[in-house]
Amino acid sequence: MDADGNLRRQSQRKVITVMVQENLKTVREHIKEACGRSGREPDEVTLIAVSKTKPISMLQEAYDCGCRDFGENKVQELVDKYDRLPQDIRWHMIGHLQRNKVKYIVDKVYMIHSVDSLRLAEEISKEAVKKKVTVSVLVEVNVAGEESKFGAAPDETVSLVEKIAKLPNIVVKGLMTIAPYVDDSEENRLYFAKLKQIYVDIIHKNIDNVCMEELSMGMTGDYQTAIEEGATYIRVGTGIFGERQYTSV
Repeated sequence: MDADGNLRRQSQRKVITVMVQENLKTVREHIKEACGRSGREPDEVTLIAVSKTKPISMLQEAYDCGCRDFGENKVQELVDKYDRLPQDIRWHMIGHLQRNKVKYIVDKVYMIHSVDSLRLAEEISKEAVKKKVTVSVLVEVNVAGEESKFGAAPDETVSLVEKIAKLPNIVVKGLMTIAPYVDDSEENRLYFAKLKQIYVDIIHKNIDNVCMEELSMGMTGDYQTAIEEGATYIRVGTGIFGERQYTSV
């Protein structure tokens, strides 16, 4: 590469660095503000940097700014990035997970957020037993009842949790939902509140092998509302990395 090419590359890296730093600063301020409004402490909320389609350099910038939790939607991307970034990263599988892909990530992920059926949970359990690991999972709930979304129906969630809890090498740690895409985040408040109520109902049942600790809800457009309704994990991609698809640098 010629000198001009190197300068362009260095300039792009600087732009990316500043953008990620500034965006993370803004997101963390918003987390603090939302916690203040709802009487919570900021350390009750974990920010997951959703890094799908983003190059290693951008993830490294987020890591250097203190991010340790990263979320991926596709198994192949998670596997590709796993060995190229620091090993203290906690990887979260947040996208729809096919049963035939479970074996590739079961010993790499910190948590699987998208368990939407007993058959998927059984496959996770089977592979976890093979690899002698215990996998933490969240049960995905389609609170809004959208046909385009995966997840258990709200009235089927308790039963699904009870069945999953009986499987070996798998622990149910909470619930997850993907709310509708809306212009006004207030429109999603009822869905977040409903997930929180299901979560509380499950806690009161004292189901063996269920540790209801986490509520994964809220993304770039509505995470502040989700925090106000009890989210412990928020999944932010565009709010950190921006809209543009960057080439790998």
